[in-house]
Amino acid sequence: MRKLLASLTITLGLVGTAHAQVEGNPSAGREKAQVCAACHGQQGISAAPTFPNLAGQQPNYLIKQITDIRDGERVVPQMAGIVDNLSEQDIADLAAYYANQPANLGQADPELAQRGLELYKAGSLAKGLPACMACHTPTGEGINTARYPALSGQHPEYTVSTLKAFASGERDNDPNAIMRDIASKMSDSDMEAVANYVYGLN
Repeated sequence: MRKLLASLTITLGLVGTAHAQVEGNPSAGREKAQVCAACHGQQGISAAPTFPNLAGQQPNYLIKQITDIRDGERVVPQMAGIVDNLSEQDIADLAAYYANQPANLGQADPELAQRGLELYKAGSLAKGLPACMACHTPTGEGINTARYPALSGQHPEYTVSTLKAFASGERDNDPNAIMRDIASKMSDSDMEAVANYVYGLN
């Protein structure tokens, strides 16, 4: 546990010093986001729980994910061809637009919320799981400088599928394999509990 927390701290410092990106323009991003609306909703809140909500997401996290998908560092079949020709400015504008939209307000499943709260705020010493809030903050808003995403209001289905992708190694664009290490120690019920808790965290 101590080693994992040290790794989180080091990564936070390293990512926080990443090179500055171009300044995003939310108004320009709104126009560019029209093509994204079919899956992610007009204001970044997806009607389909398998697609992530982007509204209220940390801009630096969005920049990293869109860039990774564009450059083939993260494979998302549904995004094939959509982001291929985006410039750094386009990506920054999209990130700024979505970051400025009100985040989704979900409601946690009361049967899962207590277990999810425990894992989110305290982790599990027995499993070697750090508290989720160490990187995603107590309110689930994430940390922009470290490119740690906001989780508040995210669809449980999407959160679970993301955790499973990290656990299997299918998704591997996390710095220093932090999420792969954490997710691989989580059971399906742990994932369901945390996903439902953060859905109602606001």
